[in-house]
Amino acid sequence: MSLFRRRTIAGSRVVVTGASAGIGLALAEEFGRRGAKLVLNARREDVLRGIAEKLAAGGTEVEIVVGDVADPEVRAKLLAAAQERFGGLDTLINNAGVGVFGRFADAQPEQLRQVFEVDFFAAAELTRSAIPLLRQGRDALVINIGSILGQRGIPYSAEYCAAKFAMRGFSEALRPELKKLGIGLLLVSPGTTDTGFFNNVLAMNVSLPWRKNNPRGTPPAAVARATANAAERGRREIVPSLGGTAMLLLNRFFPWPIDWYLDRA
Repeated sequence: MSLFRRRTIAGSRVVVTGASAGIGLALAEEFGRRGAKLVLNARREDVLRGIAEKLAAGGTEVEIVVGDVADPEVRAKLLAAAQERFGGLDTLINNAGVGVFGRFADAQPEQLRQVFEVDFFAAAELTRSAIPLLRQGRDALVINIGSILGQRGIPYSAEYCAAKFAMRGFSEALRPELKKLGIGLLLVSPGTTDTGFFNNVLAMNVSLPWRKNNPRGTPPAAVARATANAAERGRREIVPSLGGTAMLLLNRFFPWPIDWYLDRA
C-alpha cells in the first residue's frame, strides 16, 4: 500500500473500543456519518445502548459489545461480532484508555498494571487477534489513539505517559510488519481534549498545575474528523491540535523551556 493511498470509509466495517464518551464516541459518530458499519465497545451498557439507538436512528448499522476490553473474552466477542454481523473487519480503532495522576512514589503498584492493561496490552492483543480478519478486509487499517504524552512525559502522569510511549513504539514497530500484510496503521496523538477523561481516572492524588485554568482543549469531534480524514488519505501519523503540534516542535528543538516549566510543577 502506498503512503498516500486513498481509503473509502463508506461501507467499511469498523470496531471502536471505548466508544461511550469523549473521543471514542466522536469517532463512532464521525465514522457512522461517513457510512461505516460499527461494532462499538464500552463498559457502560445503558450508555452504549443509547448511543447505538441514536446512531441506528440516523441510518448507521451498529452492533455493541459490552465489557472491559482488557478482558480476553470481550476482545474475542468484539471480533466475532464484526464477523457475524458484517462478515468481517476493515478498520480497528484502539481508543479505550484510562489514566492515573499523582506522585509515582506514592502510588500503589496495581495502578501501573491497570493503566497498561487497558491503554496498551488490550490494544496490542486486540490488534494481534484482529490481524487474520483485517488481512481479508478492504483497505484494512489499524488506528491507535495515543497521546502527545507518548512523545513528551510530564510529572504526575508516569503511568499514563509510559503506556502512551509504549503505544507509540508498538505502532512504529508494527507498521512495517502490517504493511507487508496489506494493512495500514495510523497513530493519532491528541493533545488536551475537551472530554470527561479527568473525571474518570483511576486516581487523582495531586493538583495538576497546567489544569488550573481548566483549559477546554480540542473538541472530540475535531479529533474524530481529523482522524477520519487521515484514514481516508492514507496518513501514518497525526497530531490533531495546533497546541499539541507546537508543544512537540518546541520539545524537539528547544526542550529547555518545557523542562524549566515542568521542573517547577
